[in-house]
Order: sequence, then C-alpha cells, then structure tokens
Amino acid sequence: MSHHAALNMMEGSPYRLLVRFSIPMLLGNLLQQLYNMVDSAVVGRFVGTEALAAVGTTFPIVFMIISLFMGLSMGASVIIAQYFGAGDMDRVRRTVDTLYIAMFAMAIVIGGIGLLVSRPILLLIHTPPDTIDLATTYMQITFVGTLAVFGFNINSGILQGLGDSRSPLIYVGIATVINIVLDLLFVIAFDWGVAGVAWATVIAQGFSFVYGILHINKVNLHIKINLKNLIFDWQLLADSLRIGLPVSLQNMSFAIGAIVLQALINSFQSDFMAGYNAANKIDAFAFLPLLTFSNAITTFVGQNVGAGRWDRVQSGIHATLKLSVGLSLVICALLLLFSGTLLKLFTASPAVIEAGQVYLVTVVPFYFLLAIQFVLNGAMRGAGSTFIPLVATLLALWLVRVPFAYLFVHWFGRDAMFFSYGAGWLVGLLAILPYYLSGRWKKAALAGAGTGAITG
Repeated sequence: MSHHAALNMMEGSPYRLLVRFSIPMLLGNLLQQLYNMVDSAVVGRFVGTEALAAVGTTFPIVFMIISLFMGLSMGASVIIAQYFGAGDMDRVRRTVDTLYIAMFAMAIVIGGIGLLVSRPILLLIHTPPDTIDLATTYMQITFVGTLAVFGFNINSGILQGLGDSRSPLIYVGIATVINIVLDLLFVIAFDWGVAGVAWATVIAQGFSFVYGILHINKVNLHIKINLKNLIFDWQLLADSLRIGLPVSLQNMSFAIGAIVLQALINSFQSDFMAGYNAANKIDAFAFLPLLTFSNAITTFVGQNVGAGRWDRVQSGIHATLKLSVGLSLVICALLLLFSGTLLKLFTASPAVIEAGQVYLVTVVPFYFLLAIQFVLNGAMRGAGSTFIPLVATLLALWLVRVPFAYLFVHWFGRDAMFFSYGAGWLVGLLAILPYYLSGRWKKAALAGAGTGAITG
C-alpha cells in the first residue's frame, strides 16, 4: 500500500472525485451514528432507564468538548490540503507535528478540568438525583479518555486533508467492532453498568488512535508521525486555530441551541418529547449526506487553492451544489413517504408517531436550503475563510431559529414550532450569499497565495 489512498483532487472529473471521496466518509459517519445507538441500546436494555437518562444527559456536554477538537482537526485538515495542493510537503509534516504537540497539551488540560467540573456542570443543568451519580461516572471516564477521542479525530483530519477518506473509515470500523464487543463484555459479563459502556468507548477509540498512527506511518510517503522528535511551529498552530475555532464555535452553538430548544420541547407532555426525540434520530441520519458533501468540498477546495487552480475550485463547487441539492430532494421525498414506517422502529404509540411526523413533515422540505448553505460554508472553509460563515450561522440560530420557535408556539400553537428551522436556514443562507458571491473569501488562502493565484 503506497500513498495511493490519498486522492489528488487537482485533476480529473470533480463529480467523480467528490463522490469517490464522499462515500467512505458517509459510511464512516453512518458507523459513528450506529456506534452511538449501540451504546444507548446496551445501556437501555441491560442497565436500566436511569442509566439511559444519565448517558443522554451528558451527551450535549460531551459533544461541546468534542466539537472543540473537531474544529481544530478541521483547521489542520484545511491547512494540510492547501500545502499538499501546493506540493509543500515540509509544511504538511510540520502541521502534523504541531497538531500532535498541541493535542497532548490540550488533552491533559481538558481531561483534568473535566474530571473536576463533571459533577458541578451536571448539577447546574438540573440532572435528577436518581441519575446524577451515574451521569458523573460516565462523564468522568469520558474525560479520562480525552486523548483517545482527540487523537482519533486528529488522525482523520490529517488524512482528510491529504484526500484519504478510506483510512478513517477503517479506523471507525475497528473502533465500532471493539466497542460493541467490550460493551457486551463489560456490561453483561462483568456487570459494570454505565462505567462499562464509558470504558468500552474510551478503549475502542484509544485502540483506533494507536492503530491510526501506525497505519499513517505505513501508508503515507509524505508523513511520519514520530512522537520523539516532533517540531512545533507557532505560526501553523495559529493558522489552525484561526480556521478551526470558528468551526468549533459553530458546532458548540448548535449544541447549546439544541439544549435551549429541548427545554421548550420538554414543556409539553412526554408523547411530544418522545416523538421529537425519535424524529431527531431519523433526522440525524438523513442529515449525514449533506454534512459529508460539505466536508468533501472543503478538501477539494483546499487542495485546488493550494495548487492555484481557481477554475477547478469553481467547477467543484458547482458539482457539489448539484449533488447535494439533488440528494436533499431525494431524501425529502423518501422521508415524507416513509416517515410513519421509520418512526414505528422507535415506538408503537400513535401519539408519539404523530408528534414525530409533525417534525419531519415540517423540517425536511427545507433541507435543500441547508444543503446549499453547507456547500458554500464548506467551500469557503477550504479556502481558509471560516469567520463570516460562523457569523451567519450564529445570526440564523440565535436571532431566528431559537426565538421564532418560542414565538411560533405562542402565535400558532405547538406544532408550528418546527417552522423555525426552515426560517433559520433561509436567513442563514441569505446572510452568507452576498459574501460568497463577492469572492472576498478567496483572500484567506494560505498556500498558493504567493503565486498570484488569487483572481476573480
């Protein structure tokens, strides 16, 4: 296996490259969703309801921490894609080294703080007394595994920048298998309860992280991860943070927005809550292809910006828009046809199914708006421009989606709440469009910029 796993995005049909790059990434994302569902299923079936509630409570908090890492690895991914496109392998290697040093430092700090604040945070968000001990245990073990989770994400980010979406799929596959085996072993055989599920995840990700290092060293001619002599470069770290932090903040604000909307949904009876949560799980799956295309165009744009191929950047964006919007319309049609059938997988209660259908029928038709916004955000991110997309997202979320959810309930009743999603996406798209069309985002490029490549 030589470096053929890396896709050179600088020549060949954009459609073919984007689809080839997206499929392994989509499968990886699906596996990750499956992984989370297996965890929940094992906890719910073999430990009990309080335990399931405990794991559910910690999810938004843990997601916020992980989104910090995901942003940083996305920033690194963009930098690696640009320097790879520019053929500057020395900078690619230095970016990888710098990331690894930053990662070890951050993992120790965040892990330590996390252990101390787990319980206070859970008390702050009113975790019920019957679940707080379980939730604290779960969260503390998750924080112990900070390095594993972080390393797993960073390795994927590095490879994504090089155009390799197949290797991360292998890592997720390995982690999923180990996780399922250990879940069953720790929970059923050893009776460790919630702690068993948490340890299973940490060990699976740790194993996958170590395998990732060995695999990257074997497969890539360009990069060798040698933990003994890493070179630190402040400039590259600063660039990673400049590009990555807005992405982190975007993810974190989504998590906070979800918590705020959950509070509104929890003010209605449990049928409605259950329906929303079931529909949300379906929505999370349906949303993955859009997310995947957004990540694919980031790498495509990054590599071509590095190579100074602005003509290809444009054709790549057009190709991704067609693919993503087309797919969002197909998903919409399928979900509208089969929403009842899909919701029956989660519940037999007609009231719950009806509540879930209200959500899907209201939200899914507006997917195409989200698809366009995601592609444009992904493209600008590939050029290194992440600040304006962040501002547009925050505007849409906090000035439109969240307040209008409350207003629509007040004006038109409970079921109208979900129209706030479409309204938010429309405003987000309108906010980003002028900036995209102005072409100012192209000035953010790091690599290939010195060659007078920035035109149009």
